[in-house]
Amino acid sequence: MVSLERAFVLSVSSVLSSASVVAVADQAIPATSAELTEVVILGSRPIAESDAAALRAQKNSDNLVAVAAADAVGRLPDQNIAQAASRIPGVAVERDQGQARYISLRGAPNYWTTLSFDGITVVSPEGRDARYDSVPSAIASQIIVTKAVTPDMSSETVSGNVNIVTRSAFDFNDRRVSGKAGYGKASLGDRPQYEGSGVYADRFDTDAGEVGVVFSATYFERAMVTDNFETDYERVAQDARPDNQSRFWAHEAENKLYRLTRKNWSGSGRFDWRDGNNEVSLRSIYTIFTDDEARDNYRFDLDDRQSDLVPQTVACTPTPNPTPTTSGYADVCIGNTPQKGTVYGIDIRQRSTLRAFRQSIFTNTLEGKHGIGEDWSVSWLGNYTESKDDRSVVGEASWESPSTRTLRPTVSYDFSDQNRSRLQLFTTVQLASPTRFQAGNAVTAIDTFTKPLASLTALDAVDTTKAYTGRLFLTKDTGLFGGDAVIKAGVQYDQRTKVVDERNIVLNTAAQFSTIGLSTDYNQFSLDKAFLGRIPMDYTFRYFDPAKMRTAISAARNSFSLNPVPANFYDVREQVLAGYLMGTVKWGWGSAIAGVRIENLKNRGIANGTVAGVNRQIVAESSDTQAFPSLHVNYNLDDTKKLRFSLSTGAARADYDQMRPNVVVNDTNLSISGGNPAIKPEKAKGADLYLEWYMEPQGYLMAGVFYKRVSDVLYRQSRIFNSDALNSNGIDRSGYVFSGITNGGNGYLKGVEAAAQLQLEPYTASMGLSEWMGGFGIRATATLNDSEVTKPAVGAIPARKLRLPGTSDEVYNFAVYYEKYGASVQLSYQKRSLWLDSFADDLADAGDTYWAADDELDFSARYFVNENFEIYFDATNLLNNSGRRFSEPGNLLSATGLPSGFSDIQTIEWESFGRRYAAGLRFTF
Repeated sequence: MVSLERAFVLSVSSVLSSASVVAVADQAIPATSAELTEVVILGSRPIAESDAAALRAQKNSDNLVAVAAADAVGRLPDQNIAQAASRIPGVAVERDQGQARYISLRGAPNYWTTLSFDGITVVSPEGRDARYDSVPSAIASQIIVTKAVTPDMSSETVSGNVNIVTRSAFDFNDRRVSGKAGYGKASLGDRPQYEGSGVYADRFDTDAGEVGVVFSATYFERAMVTDNFETDYERVAQDARPDNQSRFWAHEAENKLYRLTRKNWSGSGRFDWRDGNNEVSLRSIYTIFTDDEARDNYRFDLDDRQSDLVPQTVACTPTPNPTPTTSGYADVCIGNTPQKGTVYGIDIRQRSTLRAFRQSIFTNTLEGKHGIGEDWSVSWLGNYTESKDDRSVVGEASWESPSTRTLRPTVSYDFSDQNRSRLQLFTTVQLASPTRFQAGNAVTAIDTFTKPLASLTALDAVDTTKAYTGRLFLTKDTGLFGGDAVIKAGVQYDQRTKVVDERNIVLNTAAQFSTIGLSTDYNQFSLDKAFLGRIPMDYTFRYFDPAKMRTAISAARNSFSLNPVPANFYDVREQVLAGYLMGTVKWGWGSAIAGVRIENLKNRGIANGTVAGVNRQIVAESSDTQAFPSLHVNYNLDDTKKLRFSLSTGAARADYDQMRPNVVVNDTNLSISGGNPAIKPEKAKGADLYLEWYMEPQGYLMAGVFYKRVSDVLYRQSRIFNSDALNSNGIDRSGYVFSGITNGGNGYLKGVEAAAQLQLEPYTASMGLSEWMGGFGIRATATLNDSEVTKPAVGAIPARKLRLPGTSDEVYNFAVYYEKYGASVQLSYQKRSLWLDSFADDLADAGDTYWAADDELDFSARYFVNENFEIYFDATNLLNNSGRRFSEPGNLLSATGLPSGFSDIQTIEWESFGRRYAAGLRFTF
C-alpha cells in the first residue's frame, strides 16, 4: 500500500477480479499478485513514477533500448523531446542558441541517430540531422531510444533511433484533460518566456468496438539575446618570413549580436479503434518551429589590403612601427603577431539582417493490425510526411566603408584571450607619404564612421521534403528451437523528395535605393537603444530598426520583382525498397532475435550547373543494394539481471542537399556548400555487450561495452573558397567558407557505458534512516568513447588519423533529486567533452575545427497540490558557460612533416546565452 502523502488511492476492490491491474503511468500492466485489490493513481512522485514505467518497458524489451516514460498523469517534465531524451543513458545533446536541438547517442555523430514517430522514420526539415527541439514533449507517452537495431528498422539507423510513442486514449483508464501554463525570464537581456499546452483524451465503447480519441496542442515562446564574436583565420601568402608555417592570421573579426524570438507550437490528433482481432489507428501531427531574428553583424576586414605586404623570406627583427608602409596585416616586422597587433585603414563590412525562419513537420499515418486465426496476423501502414525548411530572409542591408582609407578605422586587435575578442578603434591619419598611415584619435561609437549602404536584399527560400512510406508485414506465432517464436516477414517502400527553390531581390545602386525612398545613412536606419547583451566590447553601436527594414523591403517588393536563383535550385529524390525476415524466440532463460534486411536504394539528383562552359540542367543517378543482418541475445542470469549481446549493421546516408549535383551560395551565412552525387553511404558494423540489474525492491544498475567498425566515412571538407568565380551583384564571395561532403577511409568507435538509478525509499528502515530521507534519489550515466578514422591524403596533406567527426570522448549525466510529501526537486548536470566539427584539407586554412566541451546545470521543482493541480519552477543553464568553437593547426602542420611551433588554439566562434527561469501551473482532470 502506498502512503497517502505519495498518492491518492482509489479502492476498487468491488470491481476487480483476480486479473487485477496496477496503473503505472496510467498503462494497464498485469499485477504480480492475485491478492492485489486496488488501483493506485500516483502523481506526486513524477521522477520515481517515470523511472518505474521506463524500466518496466526497458526490461521487457527483446533488444537493447533505453526509455523515458511519462509519469503517472501522462507527463514528461521537459519542454521538448531533446531535453527529455537527454536524461536517457548514453544521450548527449548539441545546443543552438543555448537550446537543446540535436541528439547524439553514445558520443557518435548526430546524423547516425534517426527520429521516428510511432516507428515511422521522419525526415527533419533540415534533412537527416534530425531536429528535436521542434517536437514538444506533450505529444509523447514514451521516448524509446534503440541502440541496437532490428531488421524491421531502417538501415540508416547506425547509432540508434529515437522513437516518439504518441499518446493513445487507451493509455488512460477514462477521460483525461490536462494542461500547463507557465511564464519565465531570460537573465541576458531580461527577455520573457511563455508556455502552454493542453491534452484531451477519451475512450468509448460502441457496438462495433472500442474507440479512443486524443487531441493535443502546445505553445512555447522564448525571447532572447545572444552575445557572440567570431574570428576567421588563414595562411597568408605574403607572410614568407621564417616560421611562417605556424602563423595563421585573422583575416576577419566580427561580432554577431542577436535579438530573437523563438516559438514552438504543435497540434496533434489520434483516433484508435479496436475489437477482439482488429486495431486501426489514424494519427496526425503538425509541429512548427519559428525563429524571428534581428542580427547586427559588424565585420572587420583585417586582410583588406593584404597585397600591401611584399613577400620576403629573410628574417627581420620585430620592431614596433606606428607608421608602416603596409596596412600592418600579417607584417611581423612591425611587431604584429596573429594574437596582437594593429591594422591601419581597413574596411568595416556591416550587415543588418532580419530573418523569419520556419521549420515544420506534418506527418499523417494510417495503420492497422488484424488477427487471422490463432497464429497469424497482418499489419499494414501508410504514411505521408511533409517537412518544410523556410529559410527566408525578410531583409538584409549591407553597409561598407568607402575606399578612402582616412574614412576607415584603424583597428588594434588582441585575440590572446580565448574568451575575448578585443577590437579597439581609432581614426586613420594619412602622413606626408601617401603610403604611410597612423592611428589617430580613439573612437568608441563605431557608427560615427562613414558606412554607406552597399546593398539591400530579400530572399524567399523554401526547402520542401515530401516523404511517402508504405509497409506490410505478416506475423506468425509458432514454436522454434524449443521456445515460443514469432516470425515476421515484411516489405517497406519509402520515397523522399527534397526540392529547393529560391527567389530574391538584390538592390545595389543609388537609383534603386532612391526608388524605394531608402536613406544610405545607417544612423537613419537605426535605433537609439542601449546594448542588451553583456559581452565586453571596446566599441558601442546602434541596433538597426526592424520596422524600418520591413518598410524598406515592402517598398522594394512593390517596385521590383523577385528573381529566381537558378544556381541554388535542386531536386533530390531517394527511393528505398526493403524486405526483411526476422524471428524472435523466447525461452525460460531468455530470448533471441535474428534476421536480415535487404534494401535497394536509388538516388536521383537534378540541379542547374555549368558543363563545358554551357549552363544546363544536370541529372545524376545512382543505385545500390545491400543486406543488413542483425542478432540479439538476452540471457536472464536471474529474475533481476539480464545479459544482452547484439550484432548489428547499418549505413548512414549523406544528407539530401549533400547529394545535389551543384553548389549553393548562402550570402547570409557567408558560406558556399557543394554537393556530391557520387557519395556512398557510410557503412557500420557493431557489437554490444550489456549487463542490466533491475534491483529489488527498487533500483537499476547497468554497464556495457560497444564497438562499431565504420567504412567509407562521411566527412565534411571545409576551406576558404578563395575564388571570384561566384561573385555577382557586387558581392565578393571569395572569402566565404566552402564546405562539401566526401567519403574518407575506415574507422572505429568503441566505448563503455554505465548507468545507475537509485532511491533510498525502500531501504530507509533497513539502513536505520529516518523516514523523510527516503525521498532522496540519484540518476547517473557515463559514456566513455574512443574513435579513430583514417582520412585520405588531400593535396599536400598526407593521410592522417583523426577522431570521428561529431564524437565526444566523454558524456556524463548526473542528477540528485528529492521526492516526498508532495514535493519533487531535482538538480541535474550534463557534460559532453569536445568534438571535431570539420576537417581542414589544405594549409591555407587554420586547421581542423572543434566545439569545446559543453556542460549545463539545471534545477527543477514541482509541488503536488492535490490530484488536480501542480505548481513548478525551472532554472536552466545555471552555469552560464559559453559555447566555443576553435581551430587547432598543430595536427595539420604535424601531418605535413613541418614543425608546428604551435601550442595555443584559436577561437573562431564564441557565444553566450544567459540563465533562464520559468514557473507555472499544471492541471489534470
